[in-house]
Amino acid sequence: MTIVYVVGARPNVVKMAPVISTLRRRLPSERHTIVHTGQHYDPEMSDVFFEELDVPAPDHLLGVGSGTHTVQTARVMERLEPVL
Repeated sequence: MTIVYVVGARPNVVKMAPVISTLRRRLPSERHTIVHTGQHYDPEMSDVFFEELDVPAPDHLLGVGSGTHTVQTARVMERLEPVL
């Protein structure tokens, strides 16, 4: 089984940090994959939260960037499909 965690903005990383930590600890034999949408791509808006919350570096970076909600959602869907 592969567990995929998709995070995009800072609040997602903050909320998912304990979930990722707990599931990795409880299911060590499963594959855990972190996907970062890249909505927040500035290191001060993204990388620092991974480091401070001890979340492993993402396995995939989708590079969605900024845009309207519709544009960002479409980019996430397009770029997430090959990962899944």
